[in-house]
Amino acid sequence: MVLFGGTIHTLQNSLDYAATKNRVISDNVANVDTPNYKAKGVSFKNVLSNAMDSTVQAQKTHSKHISFNETDSSVLRVTSNQQTAYNHNGNNVDIDKEMADLAKNQIYYNSLVERMNGKFGSLQTVIRGGN
Repeated sequence: MVLFGGTIHTLQNSLDYAATKNRVISDNVANVDTPNYKAKGVSFKNVLSNAMDSTVQAQKTHSKHISFNETDSSVLRVTSNQQTAYNHNGNNVDIDKEMADLAKNQIYYNSLVERMNGKFGSLQTVIRGGN
């Protein structure tokens, strides 16, 4: 039995994603001048497989591809792009991109917090009997 429905669980997962993304962006910004540092990113691990119909068969053609049938409970995955280098020292952090991503993630996080507050406000109203 789900006590509050799936909405709060979904909001919790989304907040976890936003917090992890913020940490990864902060790491990237902190290492903007570190030689050979490769920028990291965050992705939902099984979003596509959960959204797709289970009858679709996916073939894993590379060892770094995400498996569609893993049952790992971890939804988030931190990835690193090893293929590029924007700076002469092998670093691939683009500070403008990171700052834009940080602003976008902050707006996303704030909207999730507002939605969570609205959900708990509704529950509080119900508990108080509509007062």
